[in-house]
Amino acid sequence: MTSRPSTLADDSVGIVTSADAVTTDAPAAPDAPGLVRFLAPDGSFAPTDAAEQYRDLVDGLTDSDLEGLYRDMAVIRAFDVQATNLQRQGQLALWPPSYGQEAAQVGSARAARTQDHLFPSYREHVVARIRGVDPINILRVMRGLTHGGWDPSDPRNGNTHLYTLVLGSQTLHATGFGMGLVFDGRCGTGDLDRDEAVIVYYGDGASSQGDVHEAMVFAASYRTPEVFFLQNNQWAISVPVATQSPAPLYKRGEGYGMPSIPLDGNDVLASYAVTRRALDEARAGEGPRAIEAMTYRMGAHTTSDDPTKYRSSEEEESWRRRDPIARMRAYLLGRGATEAFFADVEAESAAVADDIRVRTNELGGLEQSAIFDHVYSAPHPRIDEQRAWLASYEQTLEGGAE
Repeated sequence: MTSRPSTLADDSVGIVTSADAVTTDAPAAPDAPGLVRFLAPDGSFAPTDAAEQYRDLVDGLTDSDLEGLYRDMAVIRAFDVQATNLQRQGQLALWPPSYGQEAAQVGSARAARTQDHLFPSYREHVVARIRGVDPINILRVMRGLTHGGWDPSDPRNGNTHLYTLVLGSQTLHATGFGMGLVFDGRCGTGDLDRDEAVIVYYGDGASSQGDVHEAMVFAASYRTPEVFFLQNNQWAISVPVATQSPAPLYKRGEGYGMPSIPLDGNDVLASYAVTRRALDEARAGEGPRAIEAMTYRMGAHTTSDDPTKYRSSEEEESWRRRDPIARMRAYLLGRGATEAFFADVEAESAAVADDIRVRTNELGGLEQSAIFDHVYSAPHPRIDEQRAWLASYEQTLEGGAE
């Protein structure tokens, strides 16, 4: 059956329906020595040799767990497509799509324990949603209504730290937090239900920045309970991975002495199993780990980008045949999942997309004084001075210049 996944230009919510099956001739994701993969591109269960050591973690997943992973991916794609449409309609200043990277994010987020701390970049929409962040708060950031979006210390947000637009810096934040866990004795006690760990998300482009390497130096030196989760989506805006590094990116972690595992980032089971094991080893005091999830950014870098300027339609089509949602759907169908289940997921996805559209349109604008809020935790004379200057300047505009 021919694959026809939705694109970001579609008005649909982008859900893979029964007609959207993966092709049986879909090429395998780029292999690397030791690549972990459970699901082949056609949805069949075909673990690689490297995957066998994680088999117990996958075998422990119930039908409900597996269906939940699919639901997470499908719902966030609907949200993602809707957010892209909202930006095109002028409701958002910018939108960074996660289209195509759902499996890497869902698997890793579901692998984290309740007490873990997650440090995203700015594309981990489903990670935030899984941990309890209301997605409208992500859109508030992209609309320019807030400096952060949510309170990371609020238990309702599941220890999810703020989006980071200065890419690479989140790895330093995560490593510093992990060092604090070591100093405070909040890891390495042997209690997996209480010991804390950290996972930080970054991309192939950020992996070439000095911040990431500095973070890895300190993580290795202090044996932080940390997982560096690299989503290699093949393009750092318009720069391909081959230009950035002649060697596989996961080997960069090995250079700092941390175990580094490559996995098929379009296989949600591989992402879950490897991340679960890596986090538990890190929290147990074994030091940091690095994961490279090889996936693909099907959409633009952000809505200000035009990927047709730097990559071919043939490349995009080859990755469409590895769609992570279609792959998981095929696997579930093979296990006996019903059409009623998929219809329920599609209905939920449409409802989430409709809800986010309505709430975004109701957000309104921003009070100018808000730009001075939360810059410092206490009153600051320079902020007071700038606030007064803006008020004076606005008066000249209202009354006309003399």
